[in-house]
Amino acid sequence: MTPWFSGPSPLTWPDYALLALALVLLVLLGLRFSSEQRSTRDFFLAQRRVPAWAACLSFVATEVSAVTIIAVPATAYSENWEYAQFFVGSTLARFALAALFIPAFYRYDCTTIYEFLGHRFGRATQVAGSVLFFVTRLLGSGVRLMAAALAVSILVGWGIVPTILLFTVVSIAYIASGGVKAVIWTNVFQAGMFILAGFAAFIFIATQIDGGLGAIVSIAGDAGRLRLVNWGPAPGDPGFWARILADPNIVWLALLNGLVGSMAAFGTDHDLMQRLLTVETRQQSQRTLALTPLWSGLVLLLYLGIGAGLFTFYAQHPGLPVSRADAIFPHFIGHVMPALLRGLMLTAIVMASIDSPLGSLSASFVTDLYRPSRHGRTERHYLWVSRLAVVGFGGILALLAYGFSFFEKILWLAFKIGGVTFGSLLGVFLLGLLTRRPANRANVVAMTLMALGNLSLLILSETKVFPLAWSWLILWGTAGTFMLAWWLGPLLDRDLIVQGGVPTTPP
Repeated sequence: MTPWFSGPSPLTWPDYALLALALVLLVLLGLRFSSEQRSTRDFFLAQRRVPAWAACLSFVATEVSAVTIIAVPATAYSENWEYAQFFVGSTLARFALAALFIPAFYRYDCTTIYEFLGHRFGRATQVAGSVLFFVTRLLGSGVRLMAAALAVSILVGWGIVPTILLFTVVSIAYIASGGVKAVIWTNVFQAGMFILAGFAAFIFIATQIDGGLGAIVSIAGDAGRLRLVNWGPAPGDPGFWARILADPNIVWLALLNGLVGSMAAFGTDHDLMQRLLTVETRQQSQRTLALTPLWSGLVLLLYLGIGAGLFTFYAQHPGLPVSRADAIFPHFIGHVMPALLRGLMLTAIVMASIDSPLGSLSASFVTDLYRPSRHGRTERHYLWVSRLAVVGFGGILALLAYGFSFFEKILWLAFKIGGVTFGSLLGVFLLGLLTRRPANRANVVAMTLMALGNLSLLILSETKVFPLAWSWLILWGTAGTFMLAWWLGPLLDRDLIVQGGVPTTPP
């Protein structure tokens, strides 16, 4: 596949018409809310007037993305359903975040969650947290964008480059115009699209399999594709510790990583938390987060089921060529699904990918970095810079997505990227929320050292020098950052101790 052209498209004009209608609607939504953007509070928080149900669906749409639609079926097709173990831990994490994180963010009336770090520790920690967010979110969203571009390029017949450019231009157009309000109402539309498309796709796949649902259970089950729990080795088994270190799907490790990893991904990543800060009160925000597992679980079940159905279908039709597991669902959409259903599925993929982190990246850049260094400017100036930041981050994201198009197994790639930095962020947030320990420079040192250490471990693991599951990275990074910042605080931040520290959030 060339960067610019991949071959003839199997789509028909009704498929294109459905996709074009959805894209036009996105841009119109952005234009609809553009006149309401008079300040950065409008642009980044929508004046905290978003209905809780809309914020809930927006959170789910942001959490899901094209990685779920493409990579979860691919993982179920080529591996099993053990990924669902992470979701159990993730559900527990949401209740912990609702009880611990959200009250602190509302107490300080935060526009971005890294402002909390500034209130609790100091300016250096706020800037360090924001920079780590830039790195993590840009790389992780680059993987998401690449997943969608790969699927759409297969379906439409375009190459990766023009597909990425289309997504980027549309994202910039509606986010720069309408801010977070346009993002949230677009997310509501997106969530409805990929839930409807998932139901339709699963039902269609079942009708194309000899034996229907029973055959899926029998054939996929016999091949181990429906296995939910990986119990791991028993203590004393040969290679016990090697398995524990190298296999991220062992149940207790998957549950623990789902808990800690989701606390990091949801609680320290402003892209997701931004949705929860747009509702009026702390209580509404907490209820919104507590309800997200219902919708997220439904989406996960749908697309795991699609993956099992795809395995069964291709087992019954071994002559259909597929070059890589990540292309299995796009291949089925393009070569087996009928018109309109193809267009519906394509639109769902595009909708899930168009939602980008440009709004949250712009919020963090302006609130955490630009505004504090450019005091006294007008709100019109800050709003102009916010929109310009959306454009700049869009360009960076497009370049990263193209670079990731040369990788495979994109579901795990997204987790590996987060494993490098999420632990550093979560460790410092927990230090601020659970203790009164003064620290600022110590936090920066601890976050940097643990992120570099995790990057080194990931490189050693990927090159087979030291086999280590990516799931250990967040656990190690969180514990290491917390303990290192605690220990270094009295050494590097004595001035804070002498002055009585900085404003703290009670544990």
